[in-house]
Amino acid sequence: MAAPFFDRLAERIDGVDSVVSVGLDPDPKRIPDHLADHDLPRWAFNRRIIDATHEHAACYKPNVAFYEDSDGWRALRETVAYAEGKGVPVLLDAKRGDIGNTARQYAKLLDHADAVTVNPYLGRDSLEPFLSRADKGVFVLCRTSNPGGADFQNLEVGPNKRLFEYVAQRAAEWNENDNVGLVVGATAPDELEGVRELVPDLPFLVPGVGAQGGDAEAAVEFGLADGVGLVNSSRSIIFAGEGESFDAAARQAAKRLKDRLNRYRAGE
Repeated sequence: MAAPFFDRLAERIDGVDSVVSVGLDPDPKRIPDHLADHDLPRWAFNRRIIDATHEHAACYKPNVAFYEDSDGWRALRETVAYAEGKGVPVLLDAKRGDIGNTARQYAKLLDHADAVTVNPYLGRDSLEPFLSRADKGVFVLCRTSNPGGADFQNLEVGPNKRLFEYVAQRAAEWNENDNVGLVVGATAPDELEGVRELVPDLPFLVPGVGAQGGDAEAAVEFGLADGVGLVNSSRSIIFAGEGESFDAAARQAAKRLKDRLNRYRAGE
């Protein structure tokens, strides 16, 4: 069995001195024109991004929504293999969660990646096929970065207890294989801090620092557990530039984010 995901992630973070997760969300409408004639434009785009950013990336996070067609799945397989060939872990942002045979089928995604995001709404049994993969990372949606996240996540489910806080505590109870993390957005820093107080030992995947304008300092201060965690940026890196030199702009954007986060990491 491979080493546990969070051990491998810790080694990667130390090796490149970065907690940056680069979201590989290749919107076909934004892929540069000169790649449009490629057999797999999304793969051609991702390869250039990986070549440009891998020295600054602790992880790559493809969102599977951008690959759910026949050519897209081919592009995703190529992307995962190429990233891992560069020594960079791959976290599939899939937000899966279902029951019985369906959950077991969804969990087969982990045959092809290092970690996955999951939705806890259906409860423990819906996540068991993921949680049982002790060498894989499982990031449970907790407090998301979108404005509508508060519609349900902030509902009170007990005395002074909101739903996202309850999810955090339950996820910690599910961490029998030391492979559970949480998705907690940087756009609500007070809530990010509150979740960290509830679960001091779980690594977080913190989205929302780039185009959504989340709090980078809070993402570092509260997102890392013993130095392990990820701060994700997608559009702000991969679409930082246009035309032939889009990859050079992506490299610069990834380095800027790494340097920005490392200023806060230095104070850990």
